[in-house]
Amino acid sequence: MNHALLVNDVHSELNATRVARIVEPRSTAETAAAVQAAAAAGQAVSICGSRHAMGGQQFGEDTLLLDLRKLDDIGPVDRARGLVECGAGVQWPGLIRELHRQQPGDGPTWSIRQKQTGADDLTLGGALSANAHGRGLLMRPMVDDVEAFTLVDAAGAVRRCSRTENAELFRLVIGGYGCFGVVTSVVLRLMLRRKLERVVEVITLDRLMPALQERIAAGYHYGDFQFSIDERSPDFLHRGVFSCYRPVGDDRAMPAEQKELAAADWQGLIHLAHTDRAKAFQVYAGYYLTTTGQLYWSDTHQLSIYLNHYHEELDRRLGATVKASEMITELYVPRAQLVEFMRRAADELRPRGVPVIYGTVRLIERDAESFLAWARADWACVIFNLHTEHSPDGQAKAADAFRALIDAALAFGGSYFLTYHRWARRAQLEQAYPQFAEFLRRKTAHDPAHRFQSEWWRHYQRMFSNP
Repeated sequence: MNHALLVNDVHSELNATRVARIVEPRSTAETAAAVQAAAAAGQAVSICGSRHAMGGQQFGEDTLLLDLRKLDDIGPVDRARGLVECGAGVQWPGLIRELHRQQPGDGPTWSIRQKQTGADDLTLGGALSANAHGRGLLMRPMVDDVEAFTLVDAAGAVRRCSRTENAELFRLVIGGYGCFGVVTSVVLRLMLRRKLERVVEVITLDRLMPALQERIAAGYHYGDFQFSIDERSPDFLHRGVFSCYRPVGDDRAMPAEQKELAAADWQGLIHLAHTDRAKAFQVYAGYYLTTTGQLYWSDTHQLSIYLNHYHEELDRRLGATVKASEMITELYVPRAQLVEFMRRAADELRPRGVPVIYGTVRLIERDAESFLAWARADWACVIFNLHTEHSPDGQAKAADAFRALIDAALAFGGSYFLTYHRWARRAQLEQAYPQFAEFLRRKTAHDPAHRFQSEWWRHYQRMFSNP
């Protein structure tokens, strides 16, 4: 048991929460016993993994916090069906290593389809809870990668959930942010590991969608567009690094070494993104262009360096008088409206004094399975990392910018991701998620005592309790 009771998220560090105690179960049985004991004591329960979510989903003031990272067992790979069952606390690098260990030699190797980008030490349960996605060109969110899972419900009972067993819970829990129970293990759908070649260009946004369709027609599997962040440039949000990955023959030899950015390089780019955004894009684009033609594996190319607490050193270097971090938002728009949306986003961001530190465009396919689906259509996904000072004024400016971006997406019939902040207005939430009130009603139906709570759920429960 860990008695450090003040917890926070890793990235924004804007969710400091004091929990009553922390329990780290090592099995489904221990998890069920903890929930049963909490129910007997009338105590609320919150659930966390690696603590990267920024919306308060994993913490609740005065709750029993279940830290699931010790639920990290990985079962045998079903090589006939391409499945593996593993604990919800498994993190992506460990999962990939174990999949490789179980399948030695030169034959076909099953591995992951997709993971969240930007960080690796994220749990599988967290990916399921947020219904996360990666940068696949023809992939749906995480719900499509899940065959089944084990859930400890509000009574402490253990349930198996799939598309045919406890099917309603299957739809509610994936993308349900821990509101319906504790996922302790996941049966994950895998894909055969492939060799991929990276192809890089620097193009403008108006060429992006036709170029993506060409790449998809040519059989490319992954890709994204990382756009210019210099608000003083006419290229702001318009010119970008377009990287895609295409399968190559198994006879192509993987190089012993290849170009990649080290932690110090990333630190330098982050510093430039805060001090000289034009140069940051120039350096980043120049590096990426030198990597075109390099070979990668379809699983490990999704891994990346993440610098924990990088803003502490950055604040010292910049002589900042107010602590700061980056906050993320993710917007979705119809692909045909992407250029117009980005023009409006640029117009909204330029005068606000909230710098864009990083941004990318990806594709997502429609999710017709999860209840609180964010991918209601085949969207273009646009991700913004905005520099956010932790003062009241700094947070207010960031919140205003995020709400303006949501309005811009909604104006084109789009939506936004609930994972990263709680700054949307109720009208914005209901336009993006018209099923949200019903989601809260079903939460109460499955958990009438509101055993599972978080600051995220409490925020929306209060919002919808008031007329």
